[in-house]
Amino acid sequence: MGEEPTVEKLVEEERGRWGELMALFSSLSPEQIRRPGYFEEGWSAKDLLAHLAGWLAEAGLVLEQIRAGTFSGRDMDVDAMNATFLSANRDEPVTIVEAQAHAARQRLLREVRELEDVSGEAAVWLRKAGPDHYDEHLPRLREWVKELRA
Repeated sequence: MGEEPTVEKLVEEERGRWGELMALFSSLSPEQIRRPGYFEEGWSAKDLLAHLAGWLAEAGLVLEQIRAGTFSGRDMDVDAMNATFLSANRDEPVTIVEAQAHAARQRLLREVRELEDVSGEAAVWLRKAGPDHYDEHLPRLREWVKELRA
């Protein structure tokens, strides 16, 4: 089994993948970013961004709790949370969703900087909301952007 990556490596991975996500989003017109089809369930690229923002915000909250010593683990219904993130942002303009995503990401990164040690649960949440989560969505987003440009 390999060595755990350092916090610097995790943050570097997050930055690189976030940069690719933002480049893909910014390559779309406002109409394209709102067009359903990213997921069969009818998600648009905007819905994806709201989804990512929701999980970044959740991870920021968890890291704050870890730092404060109040985190005791979480049982969560991921599908229900995904539905909540989607419905809460469905009618929001793209600019608001984008601002929420950037704010949630900045909070997460601030919490990472304030932690004495980013290991265990903190590292899991950083990976889960950041680079690993982005990796789940980047392949389809790349395809979707190509489809929209065609």
